[in-house]
Amino acid sequence: MSDGLARVLWERYEPVHDLLYFAPEAREATDGLGLRGFWMGYFALRAAPLGPVAAPVVTSSFYVFHADRVARALPDAWRYAAPGAVLAAREQAMDAAMTRVLGADTVASPEVAEAAELAWAAAAGADTAGRVLGAANQALPAPRLPHVRLWQALTTLREHRGDGHVAALVTSGLGPVAAMVLKAAAGESDAALLREGRKWDLATWRAAEEELRVRGLLDPAGALTAEGTALREAVEARTDAAAHQPWQALGEDAALRLAALLEPLARRVVGSRLIPAGNPVGLTGRLWRSGGDGPE
Repeated sequence: MSDGLARVLWERYEPVHDLLYFAPEAREATDGLGLRGFWMGYFALRAAPLGPVAAPVVTSSFYVFHADRVARALPDAWRYAAPGAVLAAREQAMDAAMTRVLGADTVASPEVAEAAELAWAAAAGADTAGRVLGAANQALPAPRLPHVRLWQALTTLREHRGDGHVAALVTSGLGPVAAMVLKAAAGESDAALLREGRKWDLATWRAAEEELRVRGLLDPAGALTAEGTALREAVEARTDAAAHQPWQALGEDAALRLAALLEPLARRVVGSRLIPAGNPVGLTGRLWRSGGDGPE
């Protein structure tokens, strides 16, 4: 079994997981809890499995956000809604979002139930040593509804992969801003979307660009050099290798079956256009380029 299977699965579960960030049902859920604004809702929804943590913990584990962006949301969010209430709200939001985007018949189908069982087995078998977000999500109880259970399992696997990605960035000497500059230069995301969304000022961004030029990773025009391309590919290869273990534990046949079951779901999410162009998660594979098969 090659590490490439980890990327095949990621490209199919990432869009489904991303409903948490881009589906209007998620914002409606956090507004209903009294949370103030998109970013307070974002950080509460994603950090809730950790418990009522303070901003520095989330800044560290999420890696790419300016500390001020996080501090404006946490720990204030926990004054409006305890983590348990946020977790309940995100399950309800994902039930509603998946039902709307994928269709009621799809979420009630045997295929989604099968995907949920396979994904839950992979998530339960994931080694979460050194993976804080992965471990926090893995510890949550299984949701009752199969499609929501599928979403939670994919979220555990996504955060498990993300924890490994952060480790690969740290090992490569790429701090939060440098990592995003390199990501944008590789054509995986829009630079302005990353910088503004994660609240980094232009001077800090340009300083990171200069750092990468000094390292020989960017050319004067801001494009990747051969060395920059090689480093970016090495980071992605390490990320795939670190994300490989749950699929090895599940078994290749079952992992490939899950990939096949997830593909139409991912296509539907991509086709819904909920995930913006220049997406910050770096989806650039065949499925993303195809535009999915949802409504125009």
